[in-house]
Amino acid sequence: MIRGVAVFLAVAFGFSWLVWELLSRAGHAPGSTDMAALYLLASFGPALGATAARLATRQGFADAGLAPRLKAALPWYLFAWLWPLAAGAVILLLAQVLSLAHVDWSLGSGLAALADARPDAGHLRDLAGSGVLVNAMLMAVPSALILFGEEFGWRGWLQRRLCAGRPGAAAVAVGVIWSLWHLPLNLRGYNFPHDPLLGQIVFTANLIFLSVIFGWLRERSGTIWTVCLAHASTNTVGATLVTLAIGGGQDLFVAYLGALGVVPLGGLALWLAATGRLRRAGGGA
Repeated sequence: MIRGVAVFLAVAFGFSWLVWELLSRAGHAPGSTDMAALYLLASFGPALGATAARLATRQGFADAGLAPRLKAALPWYLFAWLWPLAAGAVILLLAQVLSLAHVDWSLGSGLAALADARPDAGHLRDLAGSGVLVNAMLMAVPSALILFGEEFGWRGWLQRRLCAGRPGAAAVAVGVIWSLWHLPLNLRGYNFPHDPLLGQIVFTANLIFLSVIFGWLRERSGTIWTVCLAHASTNTVGATLVTLAIGGGQDLFVAYLGALGVVPLGGLALWLAATGRLRRAGGGA
């Protein structure tokens, strides 16, 4: 077990951090559109790490959850796809009630801000916010293939190997590791450019909660693909909704993985743990 985890961490962190560092030294900031393909390539570090660990320990791939189980797991696919939309709405409602941000439910102000920021994006002013959100939801489906690069490692291997019989502890451990894996990006301002250090702390808390939710989803559905969809929908649906509704910026408090995100994400994670669903779901791991 120790050997497998060591191999996983060395490959997952080594590959991703190396690519990110090379891109940074070449003057490309995280999220830059001109190098998007290489940044996406770097996100496959965890999948490479899981593959290397499985080969090094001769465990094979029988428990990897690669079968999509579309019919049997359909309710879980729907949950994975729609939950980030609901969580994003809760974050925005809290921001509005607490007067932490002006919330534009039409998303028009966010689209206008993006149009102002990029000279080639003037057409965004003419788009309806609802149409943009629907498009984001549709894009989550093919994006699940990209998020396989992370989830085949995190939920497909590591979280099922750590803290045997204690799915909650495994989720906490993987959440911290997952957050540390993002550290080179976040310290360069990828998620919270105005407060990267405090942002990393809030980010870690939310990734722990997401690890609880994603780990539970992996076990309940019996497939890694529901988790890939949930991760994709988190990025393309939940984050898009919140970002556009507050005017296109990243805020330490009002962001999908910001301080207010702790409420819906932490609420669901704690409910899963408190009701015993997490342990029952992880019983066969």
